[in-house]
Amino acid sequence: MGYTPDNYEQMKTDLQSRLKRIEGQVRGVQKMIAENRPCGEIVIQLGAIKAAVNRVGFTVLACHLAGGIKEGLEKGEDVAQYMDEFMQVLKKFS
Repeated sequence: MGYTPDNYEQMKTDLQSRLKRIEGQVRGVQKMIAENRPCGEIVIQLGAIKAAVNRVGFTVLACHLAGGIKEGLEKGEDVAQYMDEFMQVLKKFS
């Protein structure tokens, strides 16, 4: 599902659910370390956590971009300045 400023509440609900799952994954890794599980297994789980966090981040970025463009167009503004700001945010995320 694509998120836009129009379905922001659904995005918030979905992201909160994803973040709770990520939180559970992190707790699982903590437990794996306490149990002296093999490093390979731990690294696999860390990779899954990293991918999940990236998906959350890109979802938020996409909503940010869509919202900024929509707002700029509605106000009749040149969205070039907004795009520059968005690129700065994207660089910080990546």
